Formats: sequence, structure tokens, C-alpha cells
Amino acid sequence: MTSDRRSSESASDRAVRARYSAAALEREAALCCPVDYDPRYLGPIPQEVLERDYGCGDPSRYVREGDVVLDLGSGAGKICFIAAQIAGPKGAVIGVDMNEDMLSLARTSAPQVARALGYANIRFQRARIQDLALDLDALDSWLAEHPVRGAEDLAALEEASDRLRRTSALIADGSVDLVVSNCVLNLVRESDRHQLVAEIFRVLKPGGRIASRTS
Repeated sequence: MTSDRRSSESASDRAVRARYSAAALEREAALCCPVDYDPRYLGPIPQEVLERDYGCGDPSRYVREGDVVLDLGSGAGKICFIAAQIAGPKGAVIGVDMNEDMLSLARTSAPQVARALGYANIRFQRARIQDLALDLDALDSWLAEHPVRGAEDLAALEEASDRLRRTSALIADGSVDLVVSNCVLNLVRESDRHQLVAEIFRVLKPGGRIASRTS
């Protein structure tokens, strides 16, 4: 899957992925803007997550108690960990990112945050934010058994991807109260932005909300 996925990326996609992978391992100050977060919510969050926050705003301020929150481009998970505290044990938070290094940091930190809060209401998923139905971890599992070696295999991959979207959508229709994103939507290629908007509205409940910063 790795070679197939990367072959379909543009040069700019590869550059973005590589830069954020490096920033998951070592803080890069140029990727973020100074933001004041409510200090009440920072205590349970591991320091390495706080140091690798690359947002430009605080969309968590729009979270309400009991919300199901979807964070597009969740990175190391800082906004998710804040939103989890505001939503509380009756709410839920889903972080979506396609960068495996950032996801690893977020997933490793989640149990520590859950212990500090006394409840676990967060999950982190790997997907493209313009394709919220397709679970890339599930697709990788399929590819491990069905490697792509030619055009026929590519057709089978496309069929498997469509089947995963239909039968086990990563984010279900009408399941989210609030979609947040922090300086990530602008990283989606212009040709994919109509699909991105359509996916956001697909997963939102009737009357759902969006809170996003793009720069």
C-alpha cells in the first residue's frame, strides 16, 4: 500500500506529509501560530503533544457538553484532548488524520489522557479528510493480502475501497454534532475540495455545526 499510495500523491502532497511526519518527531516552530488555550484543559495532556501542536486557532471553544466531535486533521491530538474534556463522558471525539507519525503520537497519548480524566471518549482514525468513509488502516489490511501488481489488481483495489465505504464507513452518515479543523482544510488539493465539503455535510447531523480555521 505504501508504494501505491505514494505514487498517487502529488509532489506537494508528499512534501506536506514529510514535513508533518518530521514535526511529529521534533517540534517545528514555523508550523504553528501563538494561540492561548484555556489552561484548565491542558493539564491532562502529555507535554510532547502540547509541544507538537501546529494549529492557528482554538476551535474547541465551540464544543458543547455531550457533543460528538470530529476533528479533521487532528495531528498529535491536542484539540481532541481538549474537546474530550468539554464534551464529557456523554460525548465522543473522533480525530482523523492520514499522517501515521502524528497518529502514533496521538494514539499513544490517548490512554494517558483517559486515565487523567477518568473516562475514555476519544478515538483516532486514519483517513483522508476528503474521504471520511474509507478507513485506510482497514484498506492496508486488505492490501496486505491482495497486493497490487497490475491493472486487474488495481481494479480489485478500487472495488475493495468502494465496498469498505459502503459496508463499514469510517464516519457514518449524520453521526456528528460538530466538525472542527485547525489550519488543515487549506492543505487539501483544490480539485478535492468539493468532495471535502460534501463529506463534511454527509457526516453532520441535521443542525450540526462547523468550526474551522484555515490560516
